Amino acid sequence: MTGMRFETTRLATGPRLHYAEQGDPDGRPIVFLHGWPDSWFSFSRMTLLLPPRLHAFLLDQRGFGDSERPHHGYAIDEFAADVVAFLDAQSLERATLVGHSFGSFVARRVAIAHPERVDRLVLIGTGLSPVNPVTREVQSTLVNLADPVPVEFARDFQAGTAHVPLPELFFDRVVAESLKLPAPLWREVFNGLLAYDDAEQLAGIAAPTLLIWGERDALFPRNDQDRLMVAIRNATMRIYEETGHCPNWERPEQVAADLRAFVPEFLSSTD
Repeated sequence: MTGMRFETTRLATGPRLHYAEQGDPDGRPIVFLHGWPDSWFSFSRMTLLLPPRLHAFLLDQRGFGDSERPHHGYAIDEFAADVVAFLDAQSLERATLVGHSFGSFVARRVAIAHPERVDRLVLIGTGLSPVNPVTREVQSTLVNLADPVPVEFARDFQAGTAHVPLPELFFDRVVAESLKLPAPLWREVFNGLLAYDDAEQLAGIAAPTLLIWGERDALFPRNDQDRLMVAIRNATMRIYEETGHCPNWERPEQVAADLRAFVPEFLSSTD
């Protein structure tokens, strides 16, 4: 993709991570954390619409995409520790974190545990809790999932998360990226997500926070968004009409515009 660079880095206390990078190396850093079972590609329709002054990093989180797949370490706390280690590896004191779905809970954990490292926080398709009847149903479908993960299983899951029709080539690549995740990790990562509960800690998020939610989101309801707005002290919300769980796939122009408005391109004297 034009303007995109691909790199790997060995974290000091974790696995080797693959990531995509674009923008001005001296620009304001912004780190993107994909959903489950996705990869950096999940943000590809949107990030190329961002100003070149923003220094964007699109991570393949541990186990996903082309990153290393250690034998253990798939709890939300460990994914969050990877993000902090990645910031250290890039010599970044602070960054804006953008998390989608599963990645939003990772971003939240970083913002709660390491508030000094988070400049701003963007949560796309998040919920008050990862546990609800829909996610429990998804969990039940994974019990007997075996390698190789059936293509139709991956296609059906990914198709069910979006409301807006997606370009065929983009969707095919989304499915292909999800199939890089072996079946045991589909289960282990999802179980780790559902074991995470930060609802009582959300008041500890100090960073300005933007919630982006599609009104046709099949995983997390509007009531969750309203409760998050109360729980997170400095939060604003954008509701996308006729949009599902993946606004970054479905409305890339709108998400890019909201990010441009929320994240200043230039560092100020107080940053």
